[in-house]
Amino acid sequence: MYRKLRGKMKPCTSLLFFSLIYTLSFVASDIVPTNEVWALRSFKEAVYEDPYQVLSNWETLESDPCNWFGVLCTVARDHVIKLNISGSSLKGFLAPELGQITYLQELNMHGNNFIGTIPRELGLLKSLKVLDLGRNQLMGPIPPEIGNLTQVVNINLQSNGLTGRLPSELGNLRYLQELRLDRNRLQGPVPAGGSSNFASNMHGMYASNENVTGFCRSSQLKVVDFSYNFLVGSIPKCLEYLPRLSFQGNCLQGKDLNQRPSIQCGTAGASPAKSQPVVNPYHQTTEYVTKHHGASKPVWLLALEIVTGTMVVSLFLVAVFAGLQRCNKRSSIIIPWKKSSSQKDPMATVYIDPEMLKDVRRYSRQELEVACEDFSNIIGSSPDSVVYKGTMKGGPEIAVISLCIKEEHWTGYLELYFQREVADLARLNHENIGKLLGYCREDTPFTRMLVFDYASNGTLHEHLHCYEEGCQFSWTRRMKIAIGIARGLKYLHTDVDPPFTISELNSSAVYLTEEFSPKLVDFESWKTILERSEKNSGSIGSQGAICVLPNSLEARHLDTKGNIYAFGVLLLEIISGRPPYCKNKGYLVDWAKDYLEMPDKLSHVVDPELKHCRYEDLKVICEVITLCINPDTTVLPSMRELCSMLESRIDTSVSLELKSSSLAWAELALLS
Repeated sequence: MYRKLRGKMKPCTSLLFFSLIYTLSFVASDIVPTNEVWALRSFKEAVYEDPYQVLSNWETLESDPCNWFGVLCTVARDHVIKLNISGSSLKGFLAPELGQITYLQELNMHGNNFIGTIPRELGLLKSLKVLDLGRNQLMGPIPPEIGNLTQVVNINLQSNGLTGRLPSELGNLRYLQELRLDRNRLQGPVPAGGSSNFASNMHGMYASNENVTGFCRSSQLKVVDFSYNFLVGSIPKCLEYLPRLSFQGNCLQGKDLNQRPSIQCGTAGASPAKSQPVVNPYHQTTEYVTKHHGASKPVWLLALEIVTGTMVVSLFLVAVFAGLQRCNKRSSIIIPWKKSSSQKDPMATVYIDPEMLKDVRRYSRQELEVACEDFSNIIGSSPDSVVYKGTMKGGPEIAVISLCIKEEHWTGYLELYFQREVADLARLNHENIGKLLGYCREDTPFTRMLVFDYASNGTLHEHLHCYEEGCQFSWTRRMKIAIGIARGLKYLHTDVDPPFTISELNSSAVYLTEEFSPKLVDFESWKTILERSEKNSGSIGSQGAICVLPNSLEARHLDTKGNIYAFGVLLLEIISGRPPYCKNKGYLVDWAKDYLEMPDKLSHVVDPELKHCRYEDLKVICEVITLCINPDTTVLPSMRELCSMLESRIDTSVSLELKSSSLAWAELALLS
């Protein structure tokens, strides 16, 4: 009886045991340290654009972080050991709180669009073995604290915008096997030194010689890529075993090296202090006295020469040292941006590169206040911004966009985003793109403003939906505006690197000059980041249409395909005179689809206020619209192709319009 009962209990006991193990593992999901969970949430908060929604399951407070996308925990689920969100097109900043994930072994953010600097707090990750931040848009210097990652085996920082000198602390990484720093803007020599006899035999053994410095201490290095930077000097002897391709595209000296042209290396030359030995004045004096001991010069003259020589050498060394400091300061100083101490912001400190806006004019609030008549001349507004018109003293008319956000909601990440956006706008230079003249950044009172060249004829929206007599545009003018918009988008998508997109492309984003030439202005580029910052406060809302793909009205895909779809809608608005959405009639695209698919019905999409149009132009415009609003986004044409179609097949000459005006409507009437 006992044996039978015991036999029956065995499977029950096993089932209970496995159930207990499963329950314990499930309960263990709650024991991930709060600092690691907080670090992950801080990372997500610093991401302001997630086009593929890869962080969507990071939302709920109750969820187990070990189940979040890209997160891997230990078997006991008590620590995060891997964070891999590579190739996800994330835009944002690397949160310094990542340094609190103490047991992290792999941090892989390869192939995203992170901006800002590399947090020095990453140097706290003592267990880290893989650090991959390659193919982002990071800038500033490589933090020396990276040299504290004593367990790291692989570091990849390639294809960013990193500046400054290579920190010699990287030589402390005794287990480092792979280092990729190619395609950045790094300067200075490769930090590596030591006796030639020792260096030639050190590969494959740990260099413990006190005289060996920098990368000469990295005995396990197998793959190194310094190519396409601005490094100077010569290849260290201890690194001569590396392929020559690892050093190409720099400003190095040596034979069989494919380096940059000398004109590109003009500002990246080595410092004098690095290229010549420092003279010891005391040693020089002793040598001089020894050689000229028997000379017949008077003692006072000899002493005077010694003192004078010592002073000259000292002054020379001081000058060289000052020049070095100035050079280093210019290339790598990072200014911390902090809120006032009264503000509680866990991410208040962000390191901002002062070089970012060095070529952009900075206006004072006072001069803009005078130009805009005490900010009383308001020409536009939205929940996110107010637009003022002004006239600079002795200068051009300006449009000033002031961001609507309270100081307590302004974080360090928003500050860096603001500066990055200003730098991006400042690089745009095209006749159909609004010209950024400068910016204003002050803290008392809190002010963040952008200053654009003013387009005197208002927005395209105002003219298309003007119901007063005589304010409607002719067909030829509408065609000229459409081609101008296409040229502007082609420039942004194909001629600018990286490409630039208009966050909300519609008729309100098109401003018209005195000659009615269109200029695209991205006034709403702040909406995504501001709404993300304010989502819990409710102080900033969002109304109206945004630039989205047709099958994803809820997502903000601020990419070239989204711009192309919006361009199709805008063309439809230009020829029809109807708004993109009307409460009574619904969406413009839905209304027009039936007519676009039937050539004999094309006349129905033309603005009835137009007295004449050219049917050949209408066919081209409708063909372009159909291509742009195609639900299959994989076959969307580029703006280069669309612009070529419009430019080559539409005639905007005034003579042609006058010639065809009496026949165009008759032709359309017959087709109808």
